Amino acid sequence: MSNQDYDIGIIGLGAMGRNLLLNIGDHGYRVIGLDKDKSKVLAVKNAQRAADVEATEDVRVFLSSLRLPRAIVLLVPAGSAVDAVLKEITPSMEKGDLVIDAGNSHFKDTDIREKAMADKGLSFFGMGISGGEAGARNGPSLMPGGNKTAYERVRPILEAIAAKVPLPNGEPCVAYLGPGSAGHYVKMVHNGIEYGLMQLIAETYHLMKIGLKMSDGECSSVYNEWNHSELNAFLLEITAQILLKKDEKSGQPLIELVLDIAREKGTGKWICQDAMELQVPVPTMEAAVGMRDISLFQEERKKASHVLTGPESHLWGERDFFLKQLKSAYYASSLITFAQGFALLHKASSAYHYDLNLESVARIWRGGCIIRAAALESMITAYHSSSKLQNLLLGSPGIEVTNRQADLRAIIQIGMEGGIPLPGLMASLSYYDAYRSGWLPANLIQAQRDYFGAHTYERTDEAGSFHSNWGAQ
Repeated sequence: MSNQDYDIGIIGLGAMGRNLLLNIGDHGYRVIGLDKDKSKVLAVKNAQRAADVEATEDVRVFLSSLRLPRAIVLLVPAGSAVDAVLKEITPSMEKGDLVIDAGNSHFKDTDIREKAMADKGLSFFGMGISGGEAGARNGPSLMPGGNKTAYERVRPILEAIAAKVPLPNGEPCVAYLGPGSAGHYVKMVHNGIEYGLMQLIAETYHLMKIGLKMSDGECSSVYNEWNHSELNAFLLEITAQILLKKDEKSGQPLIELVLDIAREKGTGKWICQDAMELQVPVPTMEAAVGMRDISLFQEERKKASHVLTGPESHLWGERDFFLKQLKSAYYASSLITFAQGFALLHKASSAYHYDLNLESVARIWRGGCIIRAAALESMITAYHSSSKLQNLLLGSPGIEVTNRQADLRAIIQIGMEGGIPLPGLMASLSYYDAYRSGWLPANLIQAQRDYFGAHTYERTDEAGSFHSNWGAQ
């Protein structure tokens, strides 16, 4: 390989790094990868399709092969691994070099690293990537944020490799989102919405499989029909495929052999924590995280299933009508989940000085990413009509939810009567009902706090803070 001749480098050649590297090479850019694992380096060499793709185990060779000022993408696990790589490479880097953290780092860590790198004369920014291995290879959704001048240096590469909407040569699913950790924050919210949508789909599966006693193949057909309607979405598409997959050993549906435990890597928890810090409710996402947590108590759940009783998990009524209601209920609750995520972005944009363009966020989520869905078009329209829209429920998506609320209420009632847990659907409906309430019983909570803790309360007829002796008659 010739010295200082590669346009960009990638550190971390796991599935995501390798596929992104090959994607870059396919678009006419010279790219070199680095990984200490020889097998991963060989995997790149064996898989490469572009002449301008290279990989090495030697950090010195890697750094000396990059054109100045260097541009390097990190695709390593979030946390200490990122700091370890930065510690290793920064002593050999030069002023103006750029490092892009494309992993799922916590946004506050990104702010710290950006400042530390700037103190050394180096550029650093965070970039969320969504789309999994296939997205990295064929076109992901990219969410960069940080120094805009640094972003402009790599913008042509990022626009070339991003997913295009509409396919094949349309608008690239990448946009500069804002300063600091804006990119990683948007990716965190993306993942929170993803958690919520996955939980909602799981609940519809529970209703069909246990409540209606439908086979996995029948459930697959339902999701396939939904995906070919206004509900069109990547998660519905893959759910239909998952339920048809047969186990190679037994010939059984593979889903039947998958343990009913769902773990998480942190981003779901992070969004709930920050939403609480900013006092923005995201109950559907909180329910999704909670259900993953309760799934971990498998042995206890097995014991409880023999001790605790409930109604028979059988749903009565006309099946086709129920499925029609279920489709409507899922669509409404998915829109409510998106509304919660965008409401958090609206608040974070101000709190963290990101100055996010939420229409742009909706646009880059239309292709490549896990939560891509046809419904994003209505969100784009809503933000195009009013860029300062506080909540999507105040725009056209809110009309869609309102028109479907009766079905959502009916499905929840039927599920509860059948003893089927529906925390995501219930949380979505409760959010909708609370948000549309001109009055909430929070006055009683204020009074209770003042009674037992003299925390004071506010009045409707007079400004200021007040305290009363509530026990005196």
